[in-house]
Amino acid sequence: MLHIFYLTFEGFTVHYHHLSIKTSDIFKAIAFYEALGFVIETRFTTGITLACWMTGANTRLELMQVPEPQVTVNGFEAENYVGYYHLSFQVENLEIYLQELVAQLGKLKLLLPPRTQEIGDRIYSVAFIADPDGLPIELISPH
Repeated sequence: MLHIFYLTFEGFTVHYHHLSIKTSDIFKAIAFYEALGFVIETRFTTGITLACWMTGANTRLELMQVPEPQVTVNGFEAENYVGYYHLSFQVENLEIYLQELVAQLGKLKLLLPPRTQEIGDRIYSVAFIADPDGLPIELISPH
């Protein structure tokens, strides 16, 4: 079930709808996000490209295939990069979740191995993986 978050401003209600990710191979991207627990809500075309909405983790993702993808700056490694940085998903047990992803996907690109991080008064286990196009995905688990 998708929970819609909203805010009201001067009599207008604004609802969160989706986050869009452009991908070089929509079928690889779908398989990756399905392994994270997302399911396809609907498939469609936009102009000449394939697209779909996927729901999971109380959010909606839009995947759009780029007909002629080009390599751009790596936002995870470039310290001065401004723009999309990462998606973050909370999991119960980081180590077990990573093992399950490897079992489902066969391999997994690890950008940052699991480590402990203190944020405010909480301690978390944190790791970063990459989706099929190299976009950073943070996995976080509270201690």
